[in-house]
Amino acid sequence: MRITITARHCDVPDDLRARARARLERLSRLAPRSHHLQLIFGADHGRSTAELRLHTSRGQVHVAAADGADHRSALDRAVAKVRRQLDKPLVREAR
Repeated sequence: MRITITARHCDVPDDLRARARARLERLSRLAPRSHHLQLIFGADHGRSTAELRLHTSRGQVHVAAADGADHRSALDRAVAKVRRQLDKPLVREAR
């Protein structure tokens, strides 16, 4: 699986990038046939933000955005949101 970590309008230290990569690798094990995970760190008016996009099979995309006092707490909140999305049962379309 491909993991992309990007920083917009801020600097992200290497230890936070390593922590994020470890958290995202654990998250990818929960997703069925995931192939791309993108994390975007940002700074918006003094708040640290994290946006997470997990691309899984059949074109499904799980998206979560969170903010916090620092990037670490924003990352934890975004990962928790995607984890909740993955725990929900898959809704199939009526044919």
